[in-house]
Amino acid sequence: MVSYGLGDAGTGLAATQLGFYLFPFFTCAAGLPAVVAGSLLMVIKIWDAINDPLIGWLSDHTKSRWGPRLPWMIGAAAPLGISLAAVWWVPPGTTFEKTAYYIAVTILLMTAYTSVNLPFAALSTELTEDTSIRTRLNAARFTGSILAGLSGLIVAAGLLSNGNEGYVSMGKITGTIASVATLISCWGLAPYAKKARKPKGKHEPFRLQWNRILNNKLFMRIIFLYLLLWCGLQLMQTVSIIYLEQVMKVPIGISKWIPIPFQISALFGLQYWSIFSNKFGRIKALNQGGLFWIIGCFLTMLLPPLLPGFTLTNLFSTNSIEAIKMIALLITILMVGFGASTAYLIPWSLLPDAIDADPEKPAGIYTAWMVLIQKIGIGFSVQLLGLLLTFAGYKSSEECLNLINNLDQPSSAITTIRICMGLIPSFLVASGLLIMRGWINNSSKLKPKNS
Repeated sequence: MVSYGLGDAGTGLAATQLGFYLFPFFTCAAGLPAVVAGSLLMVIKIWDAINDPLIGWLSDHTKSRWGPRLPWMIGAAAPLGISLAAVWWVPPGTTFEKTAYYIAVTILLMTAYTSVNLPFAALSTELTEDTSIRTRLNAARFTGSILAGLSGLIVAAGLLSNGNEGYVSMGKITGTIASVATLISCWGLAPYAKKARKPKGKHEPFRLQWNRILNNKLFMRIIFLYLLLWCGLQLMQTVSIIYLEQVMKVPIGISKWIPIPFQISALFGLQYWSIFSNKFGRIKALNQGGLFWIIGCFLTMLLPPLLPGFTLTNLFSTNSIEAIKMIALLITILMVGFGASTAYLIPWSLLPDAIDADPEKPAGIYTAWMVLIQKIGIGFSVQLLGLLLTFAGYKSSEECLNLINNLDQPSSAITTIRICMGLIPSFLVASGLLIMRGWINNSSKLKPKNS
């Protein structure tokens, strides 16, 4: 369990830092316009999606003494760390030259990311056929992911609280952590990967793969759920730092630390929902977690901003209205993190049931298509964020340190940020819960009604 949990640490760390900081880095440190930043994130996700089926197919057909999955993880460990460090450097030049650099680096980053993450994810189905153990494996996986993401947020908060200069140092540290954690996981998993169930070796054309997933009704419902939950989560992560600093007026020295309570809450939520789902069923856990998430989303739209001059000393003043505002903000963040942890656990806990419903059980294909569709959806959602902010008159800057005091956003941009943080994610989560209505839970297999 420990080795499997470490397998998602490197990619989880990368995903967390990219999710929280890449959009504000592009618009606030590199000085790229919001529409360019959103387009970059979309290109990153589209490429990340395109390489999924290819790497999934190649890993299914890889033969080695350690099985088909570990060679990919071992080979991609160093490129993952190097490219994760390089993405946080601001090159000199024009907007076009910077954009070209970030496209090249992120293509390398996301290729390495997929080469680690996709073969690793397929192992949860191949290591065991026991549903409860699979749920525990996925809980261990996302525990490692969230803990690594938490370490990345702590590093980021410590280095970025004083401005843009810490981005390169942050990249070097987190890149090293990502590579080392991946290699340690491979070392621990090697004895088990050798004995794991091997995928079918025959070639399957794209058209047959497409028909396979379309005909698997279990899989189609799971992928729609996964798509909706992760589009909502990614949208909130992408806009969260901007929301804290430019809508809620949280000082930069404090705002960089606030994602940490979210990550801690998600970690506790992951453990809670894992136990809850094994006792009461995964769909019931999804529904209750989704309710927490939706309530938190609505609260983000209603919370009033802090007044200028807020400091941590105000937080301990019982008579300060600003302290009450800050405490309400923290409670809201904890609620969102606790509920949103179901987006990590539940869809991946359901996926093995869809794979087992297929007589050939091609885990690599299903894992690849699940991640592909999710990443395409996320790509368009972050592009939508860039377009919405651009149309709302959002202003970019190269001076993050003085952003709050010297760059006042128009009211249209403030409203748009609140909508992206609250209304749109709550709608996506509610839609995911509706899709799963009628799903039957039992101890060994989940099957929807009338399928």
